[in-house]
Amino acid sequence: QVQLVESGGGLVQPGGSLRLSCAASGSIFRINVMGWYRQAPGKQRDLVAAITRGYFTNYADSVKGRFTISRDNAKNTVYLQMNSLKPEDTAVYYCNANLITTAGTTADYWGQGTQVTVSS
Repeated sequence: QVQLVESGGGLVQPGGSLRLSCAASGSIFRINVMGWYRQAPGKQRDLVAAITRGYFTNYADSVKGRFTISRDNAKNTVYLQMNSLKPEDTAVYYCNANLITTAGTTADYWGQGTQVTVSS
C-alpha cells in the first residue's frame, strides 16, 4: 500500500503565501514524477506543477513566477511554495505521485486533497 498525505492548506488573503507539503509512504521502490493538481468547484482537475526525480519542473502558465515546486527524494516529499496568491487560486489541491512499488508495478497515486482559499 502507498499513502500520500498532504498538509499546509488554509485561508490566506490575496497577495499572501502558503506552502503545501505531501509525503509519500508505504511500499515504494522509487518515485518518478511528483506533482500538484487543483480543482475548483464545477471545474476539472488541472495540473499546477510537476517535478521529475532529476528536478526538472513544469508549471501551468497561470502560476509561473508565483509558485515553486520542489522535492526531497530522501524523504519522498514534494512541496509547493505559493506566493502572490490570487482569489482564482482557490481550489482543492491534490498531490500526485507516479511511482514504482516494491512489487514492481508502476502507477499513479493521489493524496486526499487540501483546501486553499484566497479571500479577504
